[in-house]
Amino acid sequence: MRRIAISLGDPAGISYECLVKAASAFRSDRAYVLYGEEVVLRYAIERFNPSFTYERIGDASEATRPGVYLISLDRVRGVLGIRPSEAAGFVAVTYLGRVAADVLRGLFDAVVTMPISKFWAQKGGKFSFPGQTEFFAFFQRSEEFAMAFYSEPLKVVLQTAHEPLKRVPELLTREGIVGKLLLIDREWKRYFGFKPRVGVLGLNPHAGEGGQIGKEEAEVIAPAVRAAKEAGVNAEGPLVPDTAFLKEARERYDVFLAMYHDQGLIPFKMLAFEEGVNFTLGLPVPRTSPDHGTAFDIAWKGLCNPRSTREAVKLADLLAEHSRKEELVKLAKER
Repeated sequence: MRRIAISLGDPAGISYECLVKAASAFRSDRAYVLYGEEVVLRYAIERFNPSFTYERIGDASEATRPGVYLISLDRVRGVLGIRPSEAAGFVAVTYLGRVAADVLRGLFDAVVTMPISKFWAQKGGKFSFPGQTEFFAFFQRSEEFAMAFYSEPLKVVLQTAHEPLKRVPELLTREGIVGKLLLIDREWKRYFGFKPRVGVLGLNPHAGEGGQIGKEEAEVIAPAVRAAKEAGVNAEGPLVPDTAFLKEARERYDVFLAMYHDQGLIPFKMLAFEEGVNFTLGLPVPRTSPDHGTAFDIAWKGLCNPRSTREAVKLADLLAEHSRKEELVKLAKER
């Protein structure tokens, strides 16, 4: 039996509502351990899915049979007036830490992280990472990792993630791009069982127009693609960014490597916002997350669309079959 951890994120956002609405994604042969505040979860169940059931436990090791379980630290006294705050950020970070510790104990085969507010996590929880991707890469001792986005119509991996646009050119290196392409090739074979066809995007308009609009394509990206192909990666590029995501191109490639955040995320969210899933390549214990934020503006109004949460749970179930938690536990003990 596989165990899946689900951190419920910021209680002032839409995570609890989305999770209880997404209960149909839970498989009957899995143990799902939720990490969040019981008083908030009960409120979400009462309002949005009264048929949702769970069993409260004190430790993840107690989830010995299929079902839905809850670990609650009881930091929230009531749900009236829940709003974005340092207290809510502290709660979200506290549960992330608990999940990370239990992952290192070898208790989980995959993790689903519901959204947090980086601002309030930093204010209230002293969260020092750019995002949950970097947080789990750090605690899983992963030096080679990448932010990836998965949906039926489009799969995208980011070369650089949460970086100011002006820094992107200086962050692009041949070695870095080759490393990401090797990671994509390796992880796609691990999780999905085949070598992917990777479309590598250019950085500049018209992919540099032969050096007239920028030299990164000729000096960095093209040499990296050639080196990756010599290493056995099925990669092509640099592709012209403004046509790379047309239907014909999407049918040619299994996944795209984008040079910066919005280059990959704008087309992805246009095509798959409701069903898209964020997942992290390179982790021994895979991690997925819905492709939306805390959405404070619609929280607790009954407006959450749970589809992305359902898909995040389903993808975690799929990736869990290829968990390498034993390697992680061994590495954690050695360090």
